[in-house]
Amino acid sequence: MQTEQWLYIGVFLVLAPLLPAAAILIPRLIAPRKPNKIKQDTYECGMETVGETWIQFRVQYYIFALVFLIFDVELVFLYPWAVAFDVLPMFAVLEGVLFVAILIAGLVYAWRKGALEWR
Repeated sequence: MQTEQWLYIGVFLVLAPLLPAAAILIPRLIAPRKPNKIKQDTYECGMETVGETWIQFRVQYYIFALVFLIFDVELVFLYPWAVAFDVLPMFAVLEGVLFVAILIAGLVYAWRKGALEWR
């Protein structure tokens, strides 16, 4: 019985790096390679670009997106907690309240730093 359990772990440790590596390498091997000027030209929204194609965006846009992403992902963690809320022991309820308190503290911090202001 013990050897079977270690065998599953061994198979997992072998396959875990191989699957992502295969997902990266196989498309590179079978992708068509016929570059030409039209394919390598900058393309945006069906129109030819006018002027410089590489422009620098303000870092505030990226910070705003990261704050949104963080709170969006944290909401995914709260969903199972909310579904099982009525059957959870008091410790789990307090852990969820602590988690929400930490999220609120992060939101207040981002708000005070000006990450949520759009200028």
